[in-house]
Amino acid sequence: MPGRRDDLTRLRAALTAFFALDGFVFAGWVVRIPAIKEQTGASASALGLALLGVSAGAVVTMTLTGRLVRRYDSHRVTVACAVLLCLSIALPPLTHSALALGVVLLVFGSAYGGINVAFNSAAVDLVAELRRPIMPSFHAAFSLGGMVGAGLGGLVAGSLSPTRHLLALTVTGLLVTLVAGRVLLRIEPLAPSPSEGAAEDEATAVRAGAGRRPDRRTRRLVVTFGLIALCTAYGEGAMADWGALHLEQDLDASPGLAAAGYSCFALAMTVGRLTGTTLLERLGRTATVVAGGTTAVAGMLTGALAPSVWAALFGFAITGLGLANIFPVAIERAGALGGPSGVATASTLGYGGMLLGPPAIGFMADWFSLPAALTSVAVLAAVAVLVAVATRRATVPA
Repeated sequence: MPGRRDDLTRLRAALTAFFALDGFVFAGWVVRIPAIKEQTGASASALGLALLGVSAGAVVTMTLTGRLVRRYDSHRVTVACAVLLCLSIALPPLTHSALALGVVLLVFGSAYGGINVAFNSAAVDLVAELRRPIMPSFHAAFSLGGMVGAGLGGLVAGSLSPTRHLLALTVTGLLVTLVAGRVLLRIEPLAPSPSEGAAEDEATAVRAGAGRRPDRRTRRLVVTFGLIALCTAYGEGAMADWGALHLEQDLDASPGLAAAGYSCFALAMTVGRLTGTTLLERLGRTATVVAGGTTAVAGMLTGALAPSVWAALFGFAITGLGLANIFPVAIERAGALGGPSGVATASTLGYGGMLLGPPAIGFMADWFSLPAALTSVAVLAAVAVLVAVATRRATVPA
């Protein structure tokens, strides 16, 4: 029906806006980490523990958001978390110690984790309704938002204080939430579609029974996808939290050029995700994960160990291209199997990678060096490939 198609089009546009907003706000924060580090006087280890607040808040909230989505629906939870996310991004520049920074980042991380589970749950429902693997397109919007946020952050890093910069992100984010949120709240959340025969997508069939407790095999598969998400989220978190610092500290890049490191990563990830639907339709999910993970290994080794800024930027871009579609595939498959609870479980495990990443890299940087610590991203990308290969016969068919 035309009205139904229009609703689905508006829903896709609104969800895309929230994915982009999430990436924009997050990137705006990460490019100011060096300035906040200087402001607080934190060591690498102390900064790593403070950054733990983002991931800790996200992981704790993700375990609860699946229940909130089932009770209040994914659209309402998305809008509420977006408001909190935009307000909390203004808090880090107001801190002057690593402890205070960690506390406010806990609030920011809670909003970040909640919105990720909520809009991913809504996106999984839309993917099942449309019966096309469009999940990478939503995550492309996140990456595009990250690229724009990092690019603008790099441009204003030398002339605008972190306080004014992040306050501007708050105002911008609330305006986007006002517009996209009104659209989202006017559209009824999608209900699982009934079975229409043997040709129906397996994900929809599983979701039709999402109200029942998943069997043991389904739970194992959700955890498997969560493990793959963990390995790749570790890499994304490392690039966000430590990429700019590596370029500025180890390769003597200017603050603006250092901020370009995350921009290169986000741009490559955006390109990879924009082509993700076509790639998934041609190669299937397992082959896409294997190819992407292998590419990320090569890219991160180059980015971490390169002796020049430009070679490191090239390595960061290759890493972004490789990691682009692994996380969206993992979250979409987990959500197709387990509904909001599946998204919450896989997201919790996935962002557990971010929970592990900041302090692990901080401590390894103190013990060895930051370049050596960043090679752990390549190691976990290789683990994701091995997990995908080992479980290819047990997972949902591509």
